[in-house]
Amino acid sequence: MLTFSLVSAGANLLVKSLGFLQSVSVLRRPFIAAIPAARHFGSSMDGPPKKPKTSYMHFAEQQWPIALREHPGVKVVDLSRKIGQKWREMTPEQKRPFVEASVAAREQYNAEMEQYKAQLTPAQSAALKEERREKMAKRKASRKRKELKNLGKPKRPRTALIIFIADSFAETKGATMIAKTKTLMEVWKNLSDSEKQVYIQQAEDDKVRYKNEIKSWEEHMREIGREDLVRRTVIKVKKTASVKRGKKKSRVRTIKTKGTVKSAAGKESTATEVSKTTRKATKAEE
Repeated sequence: MLTFSLVSAGANLLVKSLGFLQSVSVLRRPFIAAIPAARHFGSSMDGPPKKPKTSYMHFAEQQWPIALREHPGVKVVDLSRKIGQKWREMTPEQKRPFVEASVAAREQYNAEMEQYKAQLTPAQSAALKEERREKMAKRKASRKRKELKNLGKPKRPRTALIIFIADSFAETKGATMIAKTKTLMEVWKNLSDSEKQVYIQQAEDDKVRYKNEIKSWEEHMREIGREDLVRRTVIKVKKTASVKRGKKKSRVRTIKTKGTVKSAAGKESTATEVSKTTRKATKAEE
């Protein structure tokens, strides 16, 4: 289900992008035109002020209408690439108006944010900090996923249900992606054990594939000094195994001599009592 959720999110983002393009009016300006005045970011009634645009965002906002007019029928992705390439080829002097617009927008944002914070109650301030913390955590997780992808971390094994949905999705009728997925989940519930066995076997094979690939990948991470990316459970299991081996050796040293044994206090105890005391001490250590 995770795979299809990600695809759905991407589709929604594309729809929003198209909506933005339709709302942009066609401007007749030269390449370096006057930058529009900074817009009002919001008020305490509407929530916190929106973050200011970067210099590239100001440039892209100006270039979209021009790109649409010069390249009719070109896909949105290709237009984005053209605009990005154009930005990279610009000199610092050509970028200066957009940089100055970004600086002005940042100053306005900081001023409005201070006003906004001054009007908040302690509870609202705490909620704002928590929201900021969650956003930072999401960004950190996103950067982590990109890093692992660039380092070639193996994909996690798929379940039998996910394999079944992936194989049958194209042939399933449904108006939306979610509708198709729900239909396939109902079909999966009604399948017999023998019909599911094919996908269960594929899932087991995928587990073996993942186990072998992740082992090799983690060994490579240790070689390049990235032990921080190795699964902690693996390290923990190794440490636990070594501790258990040490405890077994201490149990082997348990006194087995018959008769009595004198302690440091001068008391006499039987070997059985000494053995019990040793076992208790060992359990306390555990």
